[in-house]
Amino acid sequence: MSLIEEPRSRVEVPVRPAPPIPYGMLAELTHRCPLQCPYCSNPVELDRRNVELDTETWLRVFSEAAKLGVLQVHLSGGEPTARRDLEQMIRHCVEVGLYTNLITAGVGVTPERLQSISDAGIDHVQLSFQGATAEMTDKVSNFRGAHERKLAVAREVRRLGLPLTVNSVVHRANIHQIPDFIELALALDARRIEIAHSQYYGWALRNRGALMPTRDQVFWALDVVEEARIRLKGVLTIDAVVPDYYAKYPKPCMNGWGRQSLNVTPSGKVLPCHAAETIPSLDFWNVREHSLTDVWLNSPAFNAFRGTDWMPDLCKSCERKEIDWGGCRCQAMAIAGDAAATDPACHLSPLHADLLALAEADAEGTDIYDYRRYFQPDRTG
Repeated sequence: MSLIEEPRSRVEVPVRPAPPIPYGMLAELTHRCPLQCPYCSNPVELDRRNVELDTETWLRVFSEAAKLGVLQVHLSGGEPTARRDLEQMIRHCVEVGLYTNLITAGVGVTPERLQSISDAGIDHVQLSFQGATAEMTDKVSNFRGAHERKLAVAREVRRLGLPLTVNSVVHRANIHQIPDFIELALALDARRIEIAHSQYYGWALRNRGALMPTRDQVFWALDVVEEARIRLKGVLTIDAVVPDYYAKYPKPCMNGWGRQSLNVTPSGKVLPCHAAETIPSLDFWNVREHSLTDVWLNSPAFNAFRGTDWMPDLCKSCERKEIDWGGCRCQAMAIAGDAAATDPACHLSPLHADLLALAEADAEGTDIYDYRRYFQPDRTG
């Protein structure tokens, strides 16, 4: 009998590659908002003020974000200026080396508050417009006088020397105003305009029949945007987000689940994308119990659809699997009832024809909005 033991067979344990470092974070500071936009993509059930993260927790999250490798943070909501500690957060972001972008509706922001925000070190302001005219803005936002207030804020932003992006969410009622939105951005001396078609999650899904444009409208809009990009190259950057329902290929949602960005809700849940809570099977870790790095690396929600291993065979065998990363998981959930299904926006999906039929039917729908009835904002905070 040999005194030397035979080597035992080794079981190869697959090593999961480390995910890429995120470079962007959406910080939803509050769900409080003075507007009632029917296309709002925030959850149907909003976080109330009494569950919002406190100042110190947000400051820790921003420090952890910078340590994780995040380069830019988008301060959003709801309406982020509803937080009285916004300037303190901005100053802290500057201290830890984060580029800060304020995403605001602008209607309640005074010149004095803008000066304070500028003094705190904000890098960029993104201002939403619901229409290119006062009539359209006020109708869609259900806020009388909103348009004129936004114009005043835009002018003040530029007077302070801050770069400005005009954000215009377009749908059936205002898609014809795209040329006017572009002219508005030029008149306001904006550096960039984002023309974003409504995305049908959260509250917007309820209003899909009142928002969905026709196929002809969408392709007309694409031609208008392309012509403007060529004409205004070097003058105005034009970004466009198209509605997936008329697409041939799905959009690379967030450039891949858990690959480049993360989102922190007002109550502290960390999401791979803004609409991820529409997938009921996912467990979202909270920054109250976990560090941001721990969530990014180890959260079951972030790892659920990261990479390509989770994909159905139709996607795994596709040469575009690392281009569109399987498309939108939330859209697959909304249309197919399965977040792991092939995105119905893909023309190879067995549900693609159903998606087109939905779009065509909704494009003939009512023009009556179910307005986003936010709870009354706390006037003291």
